[in-house]
Amino acid sequence: VQLQASGGGLVQAGGSLRLSCAASGRTLNNYAMGWFRQAPGKEREFVGAVKWSGGSTTYADAVKGRFTISTDKAKNTVILQMNSLKAEDTGVYYCAAGARLITSSLRTPGNYGYWGQGTQVTVSS
Repeated sequence: VQLQASGGGLVQAGGSLRLSCAASGRTLNNYAMGWFRQAPGKEREFVGAVKWSGGSTTYADAVKGRFTISTDKAKNTVILQMNSLKAEDTGVYYCAAGARLITSSLRTPGNYGYWGQGTQVTVSS
């Protein structure tokens, strides 16, 4: 699976950004698609994930109610809509794909076998 993330940029606190992750190489029916982020000097952290087939989503507490993950199956793309952005949302955002992940496994980066290149999100306060 090849993943290409896009849509990052600079935005003021309270603003919105929409990230996309285009997948290619194989069908995603048995995959979960995750979003992670990494701030300078910090470990990569889970943002949210969606199971491609059923569409169920899981979010980190820090983004719940502000971020929404959806899929565009016609374009084989996962979308991360980020609203009410805060300065602490700043970081490099990565999309990832993991095969046959159960819900309890979605938050662990090591469970994902494929990663995109990352896109920078900077929120100014």
